[in-house]
Amino acid sequence: TEVARKAAKRALLMLEARPCPAGRMPVVMSSEAGGTMVHEACGHGLEADLVQKGLSVYRGKLGQKVASECVSVIDDATLPGNYGSFCFDDEGVKAVRKVLIDRGVLVEYMYDRLTARKENRQSTGNGRRESYQYKPIPRMTNTFIAPGRDDPESIVKSTSRGLLVRKMGGGQVNTTNGDFVFEVQEGYIIENGEIKYPVRGATLIGNGPEALNNIDMVGSDLEFAIGQCGKDGQGVPVSDAQPTIRIRELTVGGTAL
Repeated sequence: TEVARKAAKRALLMLEARPCPAGRMPVVMSSEAGGTMVHEACGHGLEADLVQKGLSVYRGKLGQKVASECVSVIDDATLPGNYGSFCFDDEGVKAVRKVLIDRGVLVEYMYDRLTARKENRQSTGNGRRESYQYKPIPRMTNTFIAPGRDDPESIVKSTSRGLLVRKMGGGQVNTTNGDFVFEVQEGYIIENGEIKYPVRGATLIGNGPEALNNIDMVGSDLEFAIGQCGKDGQGVPVSDAQPTIRIRELTVGGTAL
């Protein structure tokens, strides 16, 4: 019932929404938006099989700065009750909390037993499969940007003009170069630090590492969204999250004014 109410409210809101202006502008992503950005534009690129195949923009960047200093990315299958949580992965490796990006520096990839053996490392407990009919491969669990110290409301108030994203839609990402396109299901224009009016037809166009480096404010809130992540023809349950964040500048697709 609650899901139906939210869907109806969003549909009615879009009837009165104005066309979204296009161009480069600051983008504030609410914690309500879910972790689509971190999952798609960052998480998949940190799975070791894609890294080893040369299909990740993060290949060869361990120990290097790949995000803003206020950004840390974590994959944690031990969170109690979360959709992507488990005690042991599908290869019998105990679930652990992994810091993938620590204050902007890439420190770890996600491994299963096979990819770990190729690099003389230990599996990180990310070997997952849909069922016994599939082979385990490196997959995310509960992946999120760690909360920061900024007050979520102050992030909006300190933005003179930009786009507030309340709910993300679907999208696509090229893990090889990090380029992405995401649909915005619910967005608002910010003017002089105030949320002014809803907009429709907005898309976010950018590059994962570039967007992570352009984050200049990270809120203290955190909200998880759940889903079924597909890769190599098999799906597994995952959750992802982010606090309210501000990206200094991002290309917003919409209506040219």
